Amino acid sequence: MQERGPVSEVAASRRRLPARLVAAGAAAVVVVVLDQLTKTLAVRHLADGPVHLWWTLRLNLSYNSGAAFGLGRGVAPIVLVLGVVMVVLLVGLGRLATGGLVAAVALGLLVGGAVGNLADRLLRDNGGAVIDFIDLQWWPIFNVADMGITVGAALLVLSSRHDRA
Repeated sequence: MQERGPVSEVAASRRRLPARLVAAGAAAVVVVVLDQLTKTLAVRHLADGPVHLWWTLRLNLSYNSGAAFGLGRGVAPIVLVLGVVMVVLLVGLGRLATGGLVAAVALGLLVGGAVGNLADRLLRDNGGAVIDFIDLQWWPIFNVADMGITVGAALLVLSSRHDRA
């Protein structure tokens, strides 16, 4: 009969998820939840027209059937396939990446943004379009998922430059 004793720290650490994986997952979940919540609110409350907030910032409901910044309108099926490929690649990169916590959060933001926009294309009745509503009036209309993708990409570039230094 084997005697049970305290679990060694090495065995316990093998069972815990790495901090960077937890950070990436948390970032992705936060982006998807905030993105879908704000898009639902935008559809409910902005159908009658834009709401001016401050200076050039307004909330203005728009449906984007193209890629980023409204480019490639009418190619929703291609954008959908590319979005799925992007999510799979990012998740794969996340498992392979050995970067620090900032790189992990960056990947999480990218995955969350991609999943948020894919959810619009797959789960909402928008004809494959993404809901956009943040309108600066001097920049293409965007959403929370787009912010996640943009900030995630910038953080990934900055963290890779820091790792090389």
